Amino acid sequence: MLANPWIAALVALFAWWFSTGAILVVVRRADRAGPRAGRDATLLALPLLALGIWGFAASQAVETPAAAYAAFFSALAIWGWIELAFLTGQITGPNTYACPDRLPEWERFIRAWGTVAYHEMLLTGTLVALWLFAYEAANTTGLWTFTVLYAARISAKLNLYLGVPRINTEFIPSALRHLPSHFRISRLNWMFPFSITALSFATACWLERLAVAETSAQVTGFALLTAITALALLEHWLMVLPLPDAKLWRWMLPAPKHETPTTEGHHGV
Repeated sequence: MLANPWIAALVALFAWWFSTGAILVVVRRADRAGPRAGRDATLLALPLLALGIWGFAASQAVETPAAAYAAFFSALAIWGWIELAFLTGQITGPNTYACPDRLPEWERFIRAWGTVAYHEMLLTGTLVALWLFAYEAANTTGLWTFTVLYAARISAKLNLYLGVPRINTEFIPSALRHLPSHFRISRLNWMFPFSITALSFATACWLERLAVAETSAQVTGFALLTAITALALLEHWLMVLPLPDAKLWRWMLPAPKHETPTTEGHHGV
């Protein structure tokens, strides 16, 4: 049953929904409890990061459906801890100020980079480390899972910066209330078609690999990768399509606590 591609796709869908919801719940509760709660939540979640690293390493040499699932969930655990550290405001960037209006584009970009610089460097460093460790491994499901998440996240952030019609800021915590000022709501930007094309092509590639897979481990791994890439594609379309995606998680979250950011400050680097 583990090797059934439909089961694997459903597992990936549930993991995407549940892990996102779990992180949002922790972040929202920490946000309501005060600044120290975000730090405490990040520290208390360190065992999740350690488990992810251990599972990633332990599954690399094993070619079974169970190992494919283990690698997939290990990559999600590593990714999830880094996202938690970002959303709680522990690993973000040097610029914690809102972006003033009518700035030159070069200054706006520098300020926007300053809001996420440390987070992006951590993600990039982690990606490089995983590739150096596992690029020749027998089981690369975890490696490609993290790579897809990384590429999709970079693409999403660039599209938010350049401008998209729909931006959901409902779940942004107090520590990051300055972020929306660096986004831009506009008609489709020049990058969006390239992002959609690249993610669609990647999804098709995983489907092609799934169709010619020779072992149950390959079937499971490629099914998981197809599903997570298709979900990344869906998240990009949600920047355009008027769909109430926030309802997937809103019902499970406590009420938010908002703070108004100041617009005075430095350039972020």
